[in-house]
Amino acid sequence: MFPYRDDNPTLATPFATLLLIGANVVFWIFVQGMGAEPNLSKSVCELGLIPGEFLGRLPDGFTVPLSDTSVCVMSGDRSWFTPLSSMFLHGGWFHLIGNMWFLWVFGNNVEDSMGHARYLFFYILCGLAAAAAQTLVNPSSAVPMVGASGAISGVMGAYVVLYPKVRVHMLVILGIFITRIVVPAYLMLGYWFLLQLVGGGLAQGEGGVAFWAHAGGFIAGAILIYMFRNPELVAKHRALSRTVDTLGYRER
Repeated sequence: MFPYRDDNPTLATPFATLLLIGANVVFWIFVQGMGAEPNLSKSVCELGLIPGEFLGRLPDGFTVPLSDTSVCVMSGDRSWFTPLSSMFLHGGWFHLIGNMWFLWVFGNNVEDSMGHARYLFFYILCGLAAAAAQTLVNPSSAVPMVGASGAISGVMGAYVVLYPKVRVHMLVILGIFITRIVVPAYLMLGYWFLLQLVGGGLAQGEGGVAFWAHAGGFIAGAILIYMFRNPELVAKHRALSRTVDTLGYRER
């Protein structure tokens, strides 16, 4: 299931969400070479979060293969900033596009609830919480972690707290069969969160997807939104939603 839009109007232009999308795209183009080697492996090794390296559980000089032609050599001197830098890296085009699409669908309305500057701080905190969750699950892991999905999971956790009954339009793809459905946000995001817990249990902290980062970010966002939301902005947003519902503008 893939969400392609929601029935949730915005109060203001989501400048912070657009800035974050732009930053991720800039990193992908100019730091990661749009996925070309050796830029991709170099960026993942030097700027990705490696839990065992970050916590000092892997000795300097320890090597991890990243591809058939490249290896990552551990260096604790560079690991202190990787929980932040890893949030702006991706492993491929689909990884980047998928993450940025989810950020756009859900981020603009969460930004509406707190303002631009607070939203940026909230986003970074959720990303750091996600990185901490994945690191705690497997503190000796030598697998690099990259991607904005931990922070975006926090945005999704905040969204379900703020707007649980908002309708989310989704594509359902079953082989060659494709259809559209509309479900409330709590159902779509609750199902997504359950998949992360199941995936994390099956993967046991390893594998290609950082399931526990997703789950940790989601929980962090659902908690932090109570501290970051602006009640006045939330009230204005809900009033706008009621007005749009009354006027019947949602199916434009």
